Amino acid sequence: MKQYIKNFLRYKYLLLELIKKNIKLKYRRSYLGILWTLIEPLLTMMVLTLVFGTFFGNNDEQYPVYILAGRLLYSFFSSASKAGLKSVSGNAGMIKKVYVPKYIYVLSAVISNFVTFVISLIILVGVGAVLNVQPTVYLFQSVISLLILFVMTMGISMILATLNVFFRDIEYIWSVFTMLIMYASAIFYQPDRVVNTGNGWVFDINPVFMCISNFRNSVLYGCPINMQYCVTSSIVAVVLLLVGIVLFNKQQDKFILYV
Repeated sequence: MKQYIKNFLRYKYLLLELIKKNIKLKYRRSYLGILWTLIEPLLTMMVLTLVFGTFFGNNDEQYPVYILAGRLLYSFFSSASKAGLKSVSGNAGMIKKVYVPKYIYVLSAVISNFVTFVISLIILVGVGAVLNVQPTVYLFQSVISLLILFVMTMGISMILATLNVFFRDIEYIWSVFTMLIMYASAIFYQPDRVVNTGNGWVFDINPVFMCISNFRNSVLYGCPINMQYCVTSSIVAVVLLLVGIVLFNKQQDKFILYV
């Protein structure tokens, strides 16, 4: 363990540079640059509110916050996992030229997306203030949901990055899976509508929804997080991370032959 920590600290400056590089590349040739981190979720919230609020008769004044909270968390999970998936194969040139712990590429991809996600939370605070969402002491529990989602995303990213080196079709398959996860995460509809049809099991097997639901409880509803969701999603996150680490370490020496 000490050797792993020592090795990580040795490359911490490279990790920081890769994070900066990923953020800069994301907004390359964009006039507004990183401001799109704030503008894009705001515009998406307005469109979804118009479609699923106005057209479908949802008159809840705080409905935009409901949508935005779910949209931001899902967007981080989706964009970070897709970036992590490509992180090893996308840095083939560097991998072939110089030795760097290969997990650094996956870690930098996930962290850079997490940084932009945290910045985008400014919009959630602003919209919540405008729509009179009252913060409570339970607001601090939202950190738990974000931490679980980060660990889960990191684990999935390591698994996907490993598989994508050998099977490039993983990128397209994962795009379909993320779309399924989006529709099963109650981002723009109320979970009760699905539960009342007898299909509530969809939420019971979706750890991303569990994180989103607990985040909404903390931020929007001002109530304690669902402990069952918290424990279940935590277990899934830790298992995914452990599987990702073991699989990645077992296969990383073969990467140079396939990238």
